[in-house]
Amino acid sequence: MAAKIFAADSAETLTDFEQKALAIADTLRARGVHTGTRVLLKAGNSTGFVGALLALMHIGASIVLVDQQEKADETERIRTQARAKVVLVDDDAPVHDGDEVASLYELLAVSAGRTHMDRALDFTAWSALPDGLIMWSSGSTGQPKGIVKNGGRFLKNLERNAEQVGHTSDDVLLPLLPFNHQYGLSMVLIAWIARCSLVIAPFRRLDRALRIAGYTGATVLDATPATYRSILNILAKRPASKASLGTVRMFCSGAAALDPTLNRRYVDEFGLPLLDSYGSTELGNVAFATLDNPVACGTVLDGLALKVVGDTGEVLSSDAIGEVLVDCPDMMLGYLNPDGDLDPVPQGWFATGDLGYLDDHANLHVIGRKLAVNRNGYTLYPEIIERKIADRGCSAKIVSMPAADRGCSLVFFVEDEQARDAKHWQALIKAVLPPWEQPNRLHVLDRFPLNTNGKPHRRKLEELALQLFSQPDQGPGHGQEATGSS
Repeated sequence: MAAKIFAADSAETLTDFEQKALAIADTLRARGVHTGTRVLLKAGNSTGFVGALLALMHIGASIVLVDQQEKADETERIRTQARAKVVLVDDDAPVHDGDEVASLYELLAVSAGRTHMDRALDFTAWSALPDGLIMWSSGSTGQPKGIVKNGGRFLKNLERNAEQVGHTSDDVLLPLLPFNHQYGLSMVLIAWIARCSLVIAPFRRLDRALRIAGYTGATVLDATPATYRSILNILAKRPASKASLGTVRMFCSGAAALDPTLNRRYVDEFGLPLLDSYGSTELGNVAFATLDNPVACGTVLDGLALKVVGDTGEVLSSDAIGEVLVDCPDMMLGYLNPDGDLDPVPQGWFATGDLGYLDDHANLHVIGRKLAVNRNGYTLYPEIIERKIADRGCSAKIVSMPAADRGCSLVFFVEDEQARDAKHWQALIKAVLPPWEQPNRLHVLDRFPLNTNGKPHRRKLEELALQLFSQPDQGPGHGQEATGSS
């Protein structure tokens, strides 16, 4: 069966779509885009986005990806820093009035009808660019950084990814992810590399996305844990929707920590696990669980190396928790400096700042960020504590607040769509954690706030924690309580 590009209101063969991308490339060249020209692309998931992406790669342009929802002021700062000569946007992308931008839809309209049956897309020039792709960190720990990647390295990383996970030309990929971030972009281009079908679904309207999954016969679904949780909620209300996922052979997860309880729910519901993964914008894709090895984040990709080290840099034995280091030949070349030039970073072993361990079978278990806090003389790692209680069915995020008398206070935000009382979670946590790891305050949320990557939004949780500490303790029954911990 011929591979296709499916969207909410269209379906065309991959061969026809390639002709569309070639026509867009001709239009862009006529407007001054050439090899090495930096072009800012800011749009939501659409055939226009994918067509423009492939066209820019064919030309050999340097692609500066910006989230569609990014504010206009930040977009202008990025454009200036990156020295982008052209800005491509869709109608929903926030930009300043009067900015010189090119509309993706207008680009499609002008390019319509042109065919190049004697030509094919060629990414050779793009693969040679040191700045073929410029992406931006989330900014969760400071101002976002421009991450500069070589196009050839990026594509090689995706080839390793597709080989380990087992994508085939018969697959129909359904990524419920923003295409302008590492994970979503990876799936778009893996569909191209594997010459398989790609579904462009409205990932923020999961009810519609599930219907499209059924219509297209989706076989591989990629999403964040938050999205997988929302899918289960939809199925609980509309059990008939489960049939839409009847052709799925792999449920793949990434971009945020996977709750073991959520994984078990998918095994119970579909007989399939959630296949976890590990990677970053800086490194690319690093490790994947597979159907043959559905353990944690699986093993490192072929051609990469991974180790876990202690505080003094010593390599740790199996099951010992330390910082994850990765040696990835596909990693970024560096960061974009304020003048828009490349600031190189050392190649080779890269300290991720993530805590984890390797088991006896070299499967990577990621705990979370290496963010230590001190309380009453104890050095604590909040994300290790989160993992401990996650194994008991409590999905929580911990925020540390300064406290003069003990070093810090810990606020536990517990996600519970059933809205069980804080006392319920307090009792469970006390049964699992020693006194020095227990919360000073606990607050129940129906859902964590999420950033555009689908990860829990730490800054918003920190702001909520500040609000809680500015209020007197209201005790049980109000979703928050002081626990009396040290």
